[in-house]
Amino acid sequence: MSEYDYIIVGAGSSGCVLAARLSEDPDLKVLVVEAGGSDNNFLFRWPAGFAKMTKGIASWGWSTVPQKNLNDRVLWYTQAKVLGGGSTINAQVYTRGNAKDYDAWGNDGCEGWSYRDILPYFKRAEGNERFHDDFHGTDGPLGVSAPRGALPICDAFIRAAQQYGIPYNPDFNGAQQAGTGFYQLTQRDLQRSSAAIAFLHPATKRPNLTLRSNLQVRRIVLEKNRAVGIEVESDNGNEILRANREVLVTSGAIGSPRLLMLSGIGPAEQLRSVGVEVHHDLPGVGQNLQDHLDLCVLCECSGHFSYDGMDKFPRSAIAALQYYLFKSGPVTSSLFETGAFWYASDTAPLPDTQFHFGQGSGIEKGIVTIDKGGVTLNCAYMRPKSRGSVSLASADPKDEPLIDPNYWSEPEDKEASLNGLEIAREILSQPAMKPFLAREALPGPEVKTRDELFEYACRLAKTQHHPVGTCRMGRGEMAVVDPELKVHGIEGLRVCDSSIMPTINSSNTNAPTIMIGEKASDMIRGMPPLPAAVLEHNDGPRRDLA
Repeated sequence: MSEYDYIIVGAGSSGCVLAARLSEDPDLKVLVVEAGGSDNNFLFRWPAGFAKMTKGIASWGWSTVPQKNLNDRVLWYTQAKVLGGGSTINAQVYTRGNAKDYDAWGNDGCEGWSYRDILPYFKRAEGNERFHDDFHGTDGPLGVSAPRGALPICDAFIRAAQQYGIPYNPDFNGAQQAGTGFYQLTQRDLQRSSAAIAFLHPATKRPNLTLRSNLQVRRIVLEKNRAVGIEVESDNGNEILRANREVLVTSGAIGSPRLLMLSGIGPAEQLRSVGVEVHHDLPGVGQNLQDHLDLCVLCECSGHFSYDGMDKFPRSAIAALQYYLFKSGPVTSSLFETGAFWYASDTAPLPDTQFHFGQGSGIEKGIVTIDKGGVTLNCAYMRPKSRGSVSLASADPKDEPLIDPNYWSEPEDKEASLNGLEIAREILSQPAMKPFLAREALPGPEVKTRDELFEYACRLAKTQHHPVGTCRMGRGEMAVVDPELKVHGIEGLRVCDSSIMPTINSSNTNAPTIMIGEKASDMIRGMPPLPAAVLEHNDGPRRDLA
């Protein structure tokens, strides 16, 4: 039986950070276990490789249960199964959310997680090539850069958003969130900067860090009320790996509660119903699932203004050669490089909707490709009140979990989402876009009423790949971990990933997940927290002030 000080289950965005930071201490013996395989394929390194990622590459292949508020649609639910996790297959957009997101955590029983407390951990991870100020770090492992592959139509989109009434914002992660502009991207030297590339791979050179990939964890091994290791499926059968200090679960908002429940930690009645022996009744495990639901507008271009068709031979071969020789051209684009944060609800005190402008059509699974070439404008309501769940279909670790985001169970979420879709249509109809666009292909001019817009949204809605919250941090009966990320009622066990978020941040979730790994590493090592930031953060102008 192999023994380690710490076992990290999941080499995703947070797990890679934990592996790198904990192994900085040469006296600690650290193991990282990942169910997925290597991230060496060029598609994981090239920015434009994202276009292949939501279609099944390096994914578990899971789907949701029928969504009763979306006409019983079953949605494809991409969850990464590869070193680096979501940071290896995402669109590389680096956003953190609003300062008030984290202040709400701090005010909800999560001491030490307010914006001023966590900003230093964002900065410690970040190696920003452009910004050097109170909000950004320049020396961290994670490469953060400005887009290099943005086409002229991206500038037109930013002008169009301003014509609609959204002011320009040069830095969504700075003093205010509201506005339109270019996203910052997790790239360095025109390659993806995933958590595996930035944190894990450099650390694997250390003799005290062991990485085992393509290894499925069956359960956490418990002795009384303490986690002492994990059971894995290896070529030699089931194998026990022992953790002398702690087991650290970083398997994501679906994988982490799934593993806890397979180990007998979770809602007792639900576990018994599928034949899992209950070791610790913890009703919040798998509950509180939150996600951003994406709607989109697609427009046909009036010329060759997007990247549509670049994946077809011989243009794809020319693009690959251009990238190899000159580090330029279509391959440098993550395809979603401009966007906006704005208000879809008249009463919203903070920006509540995010827009991603895509330089093509059919970029993600389930979204159609426009034959003559087109562009996509995604919009998502950032502050959903709907809450879903993750549960077990059976006690077999090989079986797919039951994923129920419960989208639009709260009517406010649906109304705000449809408002955002209407705003997206208006932005693309502004004068700045007219030289580039021939027509609105979807929803299309025939879709006019609110009911018609709802039916369209139900047909094409998709996840924005931002599940969080299923091992909620805090106090009270439904909390799963405390503010030090220790699982309530179990010693030697922490959860340290996006599943601990009490409420979802109002942006992409990769940057906050990396921040969670940074802060967790200090708490695990018993280090004092980084000094809190001292600065002002402006929520930005409201629509009626723009």
